[in-house]
Amino acid sequence: MVTSPHPLASAAGAAVLDAGGNAIEAAVATAAVLAVTMPHFCGLGGDAVWLVADRQGRKASFLGIGAAAQTLPAYDQPIPLRGPGSAITSAAAVDSWQHALDYGARHWGGQAGFSALIAPAIQLAEEGYAPTASQGFWLDFRNEEIAQWPGFCAIFDHRARSGPFRQPQLAESLRLLARDGARSFYEGELARRIADGLLAAGSPLTLQDLAQTRTRTAEPATLDYRGLTLLAPPPPTQGVSTLAILGILSRFDLKNLPAEGSARYHLIVEAVKQAFLDRGRIADGDVEAIAASCLDPARLDAKAAAIQPEAALPWPHPYQHGDTVFFGVVDGKGNSASVLQSTYFDWGSGVVVGDTGILWQNRGAAFSIDPAHPNAVAPGKRPFYTLNPGMALKYGRPHLIYGTQGADGQPQTLAVLLTGLIDHGMSPHQALAQPRFLLGKTFSDGRDSLKLEASLPHTVIDDMAARGHVVAPLAALSPLFGQAGVIRIEDSGDVIGAHDPRGEGLAVAAQNRPG
Repeated sequence: MVTSPHPLASAAGAAVLDAGGNAIEAAVATAAVLAVTMPHFCGLGGDAVWLVADRQGRKASFLGIGAAAQTLPAYDQPIPLRGPGSAITSAAAVDSWQHALDYGARHWGGQAGFSALIAPAIQLAEEGYAPTASQGFWLDFRNEEIAQWPGFCAIFDHRARSGPFRQPQLAESLRLLARDGARSFYEGELARRIADGLLAAGSPLTLQDLAQTRTRTAEPATLDYRGLTLLAPPPPTQGVSTLAILGILSRFDLKNLPAEGSARYHLIVEAVKQAFLDRGRIADGDVEAIAASCLDPARLDAKAAAIQPEAALPWPHPYQHGDTVFFGVVDGKGNSASVLQSTYFDWGSGVVVGDTGILWQNRGAAFSIDPAHPNAVAPGKRPFYTLNPGMALKYGRPHLIYGTQGADGQPQTLAVLLTGLIDHGMSPHQALAQPRFLLGKTFSDGRDSLKLEASLPHTVIDDMAARGHVVAPLAALSPLFGQAGVIRIEDSGDVIGAHDPRGEGLAVAAQNRPG
């Protein structure tokens, strides 16, 4: 099964599975199509974070995170959120595709060629597709900004055009990748075009920076929760924040609280706050020490004890925003991949790289310019990262594959999803349909309030306010709550999956099922 935010991407992945490919090969086909059909959230100019696991007990995280340029300007004010000044980190998504395929060839018998896997993406870029409501929503949302981004509207603003949305320059870049291989993005003809385009735009990234881009394999961070082992990517991602939230919640009896009751939502919100108080220490550094500190059992005990059941902890906390795509795959042998792919903000930096049709990410805006901050910008350093795809193992085997878009909202949404799936026994469809919340600032609301989805009962919203939360409603199924996906592998081997009702994504079942 494949779940992703675009039906064409899910179909491309499922076709690989039906042809006998493994989960990683299907994920690469899915990723490439998403890079074409979801340009507002991801693309060749972005990054990707992977979790993979199989029935033999192997598990790994692939951190396709681009590093800052080796030569950076002197900063006396915050890094810009858009424009060439934000395009200061390399893009590792394409490298992560090949890195994952190499792993799949070693451990899962992968044989599919890179060029064949990205062929559907090339065809869609060349022939076009019908833009989604999500793509139109984020064009409308940034309407006043996009006119200021050189070259952007000529390529990406489809609203005044009829017919399929075509990207011929991107198709040519993909054809070069198919001809020369994934590393040509960093060291070949395409790399030279990219470097020239970045230089012309005013980015400090060079051909040397591209050539040094490499995906890293790391041990996932882990946490035991109700008999399951939860996996998350390690720092510099916020995966340990998600695990810390669940670790705090494991100290409470959520099973006996009403699923849509204020007591459950209050506990989850307060657990998010407690975990987020430690998030500032997450950075590119001593990964094991950072994870051990955030997930220390005594620390989680203290945070759980600090939660007052009838009173909200005053907030705010520094806000990180951005968008991404989640997709998950399970193949016929139970091999599983959970992936997030992103250009950080919707539409990334807004920088179109020369004649490549590639939109570059603005992940560099996540750095701090305070030299004493753990996430201080520095040459060759990876920024704090919001991407954190997840997986839960049962008896050491993949059981739940899950993830969501939404930057700060990712750990919050995952806490709602996982407690629904695990504590309340919900199906993937039911868990994804649950009302959600967003704590703090959002794209549409700069107040440090608790945004509650209007599908929550009014009595619950009123009770949350009575507990001291500064509540603000958001429309039911609002795109601002992000798009999540879940696949569950039952003990019998049956697979159940779903994608978020807040988007147009789809879970597609393949013929090859776990035996």
